Amino acid sequence: MLDGRSLAQSSTSGLLSCVTLAIRAALVAIIFVTFCDAPVGRAALAQEDPWTMGMGPTGPGTGGSADREFIKEWEGNPPPGYPTLSAANIAAIQAAIKTYTQIVADGGWSVVPDVEMRSGDTHFAVSVLRDRLAKSGDLKDASSGGEHFEWTLETAVKHFQATNGLTPTGIVDKRTIVALNVPAAGRLKQLKTNLGRLQQYDGLSKKRYVVVNIPAAQVEAVEANKVYARYAGVVGKPDRATPLLRSTISQLNFNPVWRLPPTVISKDLIPRGREMQQAGKNVLVKFGIDAYDGSGKKVDPEKIDWSSAQPNSFSYSQQPGKENPLGFLKINFNSAESVYMHDTPKESLFGRNFRAASSGCIRVNNIQHSAVWLLRSNPGYDEYRIQQIKESGQRGNVTLKSPVPLYFVYITAWATEDGVIQFRRDLYNKDGIGETAGTY
Repeated sequence: MLDGRSLAQSSTSGLLSCVTLAIRAALVAIIFVTFCDAPVGRAALAQEDPWTMGMGPTGPGTGGSADREFIKEWEGNPPPGYPTLSAANIAAIQAAIKTYTQIVADGGWSVVPDVEMRSGDTHFAVSVLRDRLAKSGDLKDASSGGEHFEWTLETAVKHFQATNGLTPTGIVDKRTIVALNVPAAGRLKQLKTNLGRLQQYDGLSKKRYVVVNIPAAQVEAVEANKVYARYAGVVGKPDRATPLLRSTISQLNFNPVWRLPPTVISKDLIPRGREMQQAGKNVLVKFGIDAYDGSGKKVDPEKIDWSSAQPNSFSYSQQPGKENPLGFLKINFNSAESVYMHDTPKESLFGRNFRAASSGCIRVNNIQHSAVWLLRSNPGYDEYRIQQIKESGQRGNVTLKSPVPLYFVYITAWATEDGVIQFRRDLYNKDGIGETAGTY
């Protein structure tokens, strides 16, 4: 139980959390409007790898010396934009298909040389970049500037980056070059493929729902066809892909126990146990994980031989705490693959562009903010109450009085009602246009 002073402190902390979130969102929105013509809609078992969570995702680096704080802020707190599954996007993507059909008919675009470029540079590759961005509509006037990288070209680069799922730094780094060099014909095929995907979700405009767009690594809370909030997410690695699903969020678990699923046990826990045993250490002791035999009796961790088949016969769980990869909140819904959404004690990944780093489940940034929205129909669960639960470490399950529909989707190309065309990396190579579209 919390006394009056604790409750007041909790309320103040919650209020500061709200204010901080609002300031961050406003800051990102201002930065965004600075260089975009219109708002851009940015958009197997339950398994998490607690030992790689703090190491960051593998993948190409940014390749430039852009402001890390800007990248962290942009990626961690994306602007709301337009809903990815809006009915209005059907007509918009059909118009985009016509645009790209003409681009392909005109010969597409040239390959941009693998040369890092930024404002102030002069290089022959700049003129190729200028022509490339003009053909895709990111640069309105390619007739001036030549080989000199000036501010209008920088603005076009930022627009291209923002609409291709990259942080708009204005620096043409390795990731940006790879994205620029996805052929126009490949982008056209993506648009046609994703038209069919979007049409499967027609009719959601009046509903309150949550959508996870896996390639974008983002989570949208949508109500009445407006994005209430957009959150950075961490999705499954290509070899442990997050599944597609339609379900309903029914319950929230506060300060949950983590029960390790079979995939994590076999692919992560046991190999690490063997490795640490050879070094004279114990993986269960290190990470505060408990092992149980078939009768439910706790097993002495020092008596487990990780080089034998013995560890395969145990179940494992981890109590709430700083090492628990679920953080303070787990979002439950029915899933054939038993995946779920959750908090994380390791928030550094949210500030990075490449966020395919989980074992299939979805980690959600600012999950406390989303919990308030999800529990809107449950009296008493406001920002202050949830902050109180977080700080106290109190365990508990809350069933939503109004369950919220949930969709895990794979949308790599779409357009929004403002006419802006969006692309994201083909993370799991589902579009059939080659690996380039998924490697930036």
